[in-house]
Amino acid sequence: MASRKSKKKRARSRARRLRAGRVLLCGVVVLVGFLYYRPLTSYLETRRDVDKRRADVVELRAERARLERRLARTTSVGALSREARRMGYVKPGEQLFIVKGIPQWRRARAERGSGASTLRGDG
Repeated sequence: MASRKSKKKRARSRARRLRAGRVLLCGVVVLVGFLYYRPLTSYLETRRDVDKRRADVVELRAERARLERRLARTTSVGALSREARRMGYVKPGEQLFIVKGIPQWRRARAERGSGASTLRGDG
């Protein structure tokens, strides 16, 4: 009988140790997870920011290339003059005339049948 009781005690003791080991292991896993949570979220947030910045850099490089092409096209005197006139600038000594109602005038000319070819100087 004594040996049965000691076997049961040993079995219970072993079961307690196994249970305590499992609880300790779970505690360690939870602690490690808790300790890794902040650095992991910080890493993921930083990675997301870096990806956004890379996309911004690609977009800015494309815009820079577009602006460089535009600059190359508009460095001639004629191109600069055309762009200035388009923006409403006039040369010194010239007089600025503002003409309103051109679309209505064109429609009226088209309705009369003569078309807008005389506006372009075609006839």
